[in-house]
Amino acid sequence: MTIQEKIEKLSPWFHNIHLPSGEQTAENHFLGDFPSFKWEKIKFHLPESLEGYKVLDIGCNAGFYSIELAKLGADVLAIDMDDHYLNQAKWIAEKFGLTDKIEFRKMQVYDLAHTTEKFDLIWFMGVFYHLRYPLLALDILSRLTDKYLVFQTYSLPGREEMKIPKNVEFDKREILNKPNWPKLAFIENNLAGDPTNWWVANHQGILSLLKSCGFIIEKNLDEETYLSIKSQEIPAIDKTWNASEYLSAIGKKWRDKIEEKTSTKNY
Repeated sequence: MTIQEKIEKLSPWFHNIHLPSGEQTAENHFLGDFPSFKWEKIKFHLPESLEGYKVLDIGCNAGFYSIELAKLGADVLAIDMDDHYLNQAKWIAEKFGLTDKIEFRKMQVYDLAHTTEKFDLIWFMGVFYHLRYPLLALDILSRLTDKYLVFQTYSLPGREEMKIPKNVEFDKREILNKPNWPKLAFIENNLAGDPTNWWVANHQGILSLLKSCGFIIEKNLDEETYLSIKSQEIPAIDKTWNASEYLSAIGKKWRDKIEEKTSTKNY
């Protein structure tokens, strides 16, 4: 079977990947040379070498970003829930000779709540707005890195920001109607013909969501992509009663967790 025949057998493709042999997987992609044109904007903000980095690529699709990150020297864990995309990505990794640098797993982002692995860089692009429970996903990811998160999501028009008050008075809730108040617009039906598109955030909403989960925006990499660094502050969820809600959501017994902490104290 020729490479072109294999490309056709594995179609349809969402990533147009330029293979070492010259073929492309989706040469006539409706978005153009996607996601190469996004990578060209982003790559200059990353270290020239990722040797020694452990990277998590969430929703890896056909593996474009996993390949590029592995080329820079990173060891990549690439996850996706779609066997079709995973089969594409495994074949692509073989063509680039990077099977020793990329591990593929069939996993949902919420499954990561049960791993003890740590990552130097989490690559979280093109997934957030597909999630029914997006804040839970960010809370999970905040525990998997002490370093970097590259985050991309659909966003509402505008780049307005505001200083968020420490408290919103009960009878002064009109502030929530301000255009720059952090928002997630809910999509009841379809967006761009896709029923899995649930949320569209505004710019301040993205900043506030990430901050709430322990990430600080370092810079914008393009219109909808953010490079974040993990804050040294304790995330809000770990300072309040919400910690029990998080543990219940990921299937852990919060009472057992409290007892475990208590039993390890030195008296």
